[in-house]
Amino acid sequence: MRIEVPFGEGTETVEIPDEALGEVVFPNELKECDEEALLQAALSKPIGSGSLADFVREAANILVIVNDATRPTPTSKILDFLLPPLAGLNVKFIVATGMHREPTDEEMRFIFGDRYEELRPRIFSHDSKKSDMFLLGTTRRGTEIRLNKMIADADRIIVIGSVEPHYFAGYTGGRKAFLPGVSAYETIEQNHKHALSIDAQALALEGNPVHEDMEDAMAYLKNTKVFSVMVVLDRNHRICSAYAGDIDETFDAAVAKADEVFVVNLASKADVVVAVTSFPHDIDLYQSQKALDNAKYAVNDGGIIILVSACRTGVGPDTFLKLLASAETPKDALDKIAQGYKLGYHKAAKMAEIGLNIKMYAVTQLEPSISRKAHLTPKRTVQEAVDGALTEMGEEAKVTFIMDAVITVPKIQPV
Repeated sequence: MRIEVPFGEGTETVEIPDEALGEVVFPNELKECDEEALLQAALSKPIGSGSLADFVREAANILVIVNDATRPTPTSKILDFLLPPLAGLNVKFIVATGMHREPTDEEMRFIFGDRYEELRPRIFSHDSKKSDMFLLGTTRRGTEIRLNKMIADADRIIVIGSVEPHYFAGYTGGRKAFLPGVSAYETIEQNHKHALSIDAQALALEGNPVHEDMEDAMAYLKNTKVFSVMVVLDRNHRICSAYAGDIDETFDAAVAKADEVFVVNLASKADVVVAVTSFPHDIDLYQSQKALDNAKYAVNDGGIIILVSACRTGVGPDTFLKLLASAETPKDALDKIAQGYKLGYHKAAKMAEIGLNIKMYAVTQLEPSISRKAHLTPKRTVQEAVDGALTEMGEEAKVTFIMDAVITVPKIQPV
């Protein structure tokens, strides 16, 4: 059996014995939709809100919040529908980077498309450490909500986002535009500490302390005028549903649709799982780790996960890597995290938890020494990794491929 595995700008062909192949998993395939018609319909019938034209009427200072290049959100397509009603108004744009770095020019063009040069003077990047912040209040869990001052200065806010599973916040989208999107570093650190909880998992909202902390933050914005456009993308990163209007109601509607796309049923777990990280999530190791977290649901205890990711720009925020590199074993890493939390340690904790029972290989463009610091065994090619894993696991071993593992959540069907 020959399997084509995406890697970087190309693919690698993997040959595997027929009897060793478990399943090849993609997000669920849906009937292709007319993206423009979906966006037009969403904006013509907003949920829990008046029209966009009514929303911006008499607006003095409009702020549009967009995702950075680590998300597949088709911002430029959405802007084609949003900008005409905003013509002649005072509109600024802020890239909700959270704790990520400022986007490069190339990444800005990915976000804004052909409109980038036209909009450039009005585009700002959030910097969680340097931007001017203001204090909104404190959540029930003690998180101090400090947001970019551009939020306070705006009398209308438009949020553009996409909703997909997130390995500890439950789902992306909605409230994440504000926290962590335009929050202070300390606010993000306090919120993300809750990712260490066993209840902070993909698809989990009720009882998830990270999500509930974000909801508490949104409660402080209840008197802020916010108009939301949330989309769900299919396996080909095309819009398959769109919702406009109230930020909570659009998020809730998109979550239900996201499950149809990204929750994939498997017949059984496998001894080896190849977790493929697709563009744009393959930007760095920090983002690619999410593929490991979803793959854990599909692998047997004592098995092997093979992370396949170009890690195009390297490691990303490296606090998690430094912590892992300082630990001799995954158990040692978890013990260190228990002694004191820093932003990024949640990612190290998730990786270390997997490493307690599962081996992890990595096929990346990183230096092998970097992979080893993360307790990943580096392999030069996907074929080498699969061959090595099958040899290690034995002749009865099965291999399952998850082709977009950052956003695909496997669910084992009950016998």
